[in-house]
Amino acid sequence: MNLLRDNDLIYGRLQQVDEPHLIARYNKALVAFGLKPTELESFEIDRTGFSPQVAEELGDLLYLDPNEINRRFIILTPSQAGLPVVHTAFSNTSQLLYEFMTKNSRAIDALTIKDVIYGEIEDSVSKVEDIEDLLSINQVEFKVLSAEDVLGKASELATLIDRLKQEPDAWRDNGMLERMVELAKVTGDIRENALVPDHVIFRHNAFWTSHFGGLYVFIDPGMTTVISDPSAPGFRRSRPWQVSYLSINDTELVFRFLAETGRIELPRASWVESSGYLEHRAEMVIRSLIHQSEPQRNIARADKVWLQTWIHAHADIINSDGAFPFLNAAKREIAQLGQIKLDDVEPGKRFLVVRAAPAHPDAWLTNRLISEFVPTDFVSTYVFNKQGFYKNYESYNESQRAAVVELLKTTYLKEKEAFRMRLYGLSD
Repeated sequence: MNLLRDNDLIYGRLQQVDEPHLIARYNKALVAFGLKPTELESFEIDRTGFSPQVAEELGDLLYLDPNEINRRFIILTPSQAGLPVVHTAFSNTSQLLYEFMTKNSRAIDALTIKDVIYGEIEDSVSKVEDIEDLLSINQVEFKVLSAEDVLGKASELATLIDRLKQEPDAWRDNGMLERMVELAKVTGDIRENALVPDHVIFRHNAFWTSHFGGLYVFIDPGMTTVISDPSAPGFRRSRPWQVSYLSINDTELVFRFLAETGRIELPRASWVESSGYLEHRAEMVIRSLIHQSEPQRNIARADKVWLQTWIHAHADIINSDGAFPFLNAAKREIAQLGQIKLDDVEPGKRFLVVRAAPAHPDAWLTNRLISEFVPTDFVSTYVFNKQGFYKNYESYNESQRAAVVELLKTTYLKEKEAFRMRLYGLSD
């Protein structure tokens, strides 16, 4: 993974923690979780407070995610809200934490001046044993603590302030007044600085989870759809009137579900021609065929001319695979008719020419699912399914890794937002 690290393709954009007081606060949170404090003098954290370096030191990649449920978090600074989440068992952990931090920004700003915030994203189950456990999670609650108990002291002070206002003789209680002064030295004026997060419950909507080899849950009015391997425990076992179970191996059914629920954008000239989407897919197909037929060839610096020459020289391989000719035919059909008739296209190839509907709230999750059906497009896999990308990367030889890193570095990393907008219609 060193090549990925060196090019910011793994654990990129994390925040450096090297100030002694912040490390001390982080250690207080670790100890509160029953973990050994870090001896590192510098490490990096993501939005949740997860640190690759601390995980390596502890020998536990799941030190903030025991049982991969009820995810723990450590917040040292409000700026964590702008960081990525690099390790999680649920795809919506990042969004849930972002909502928590933005909706409670005043309290977090004030608290992190004095203290570290830590806790759990708690849901209704403590361990996932089958699909029904996952489906029972309708909402999550942030259980929030602070190492110096600033939260508890702020709550106590608020109670005493209310008592002072409500009870006519409360001002005569010198012990209470002294306690209020003592608390205010820690909390400051809580009338001006809100210290207690008051938005702690959030909806648990559509998501992907790493449980059972990878499982998708999509939610529509009156029906929840589970897409996974049929071997997952609990598959098709309960509530058929509320839950639809689709095998991720059934390409046609999965495509039909995404199309019928408006989650995908069908191939039409209005977006295909300006996006360069089919050209991108075609290049990914050719690169994959080169790696398959000539595993040791290094194409890290291959340009369009070189790729075109290879295409002309290997027509038999390309025609046997069929994906590249299909994409060329699709491009011609769109130019002539403005769209493609997908009814006559075999299900496996349909995913080559569609993307998630950008305006749909499940767009990122849908693009992640689409990427599973287009394994040749490692760029889309990297953008939407980093766990899948890293798993695939481990199987590549050195030449393949060099080519993959070079292309990601010169395309996606060079202009992330513009790249996502052009190909997928997504601004963030």
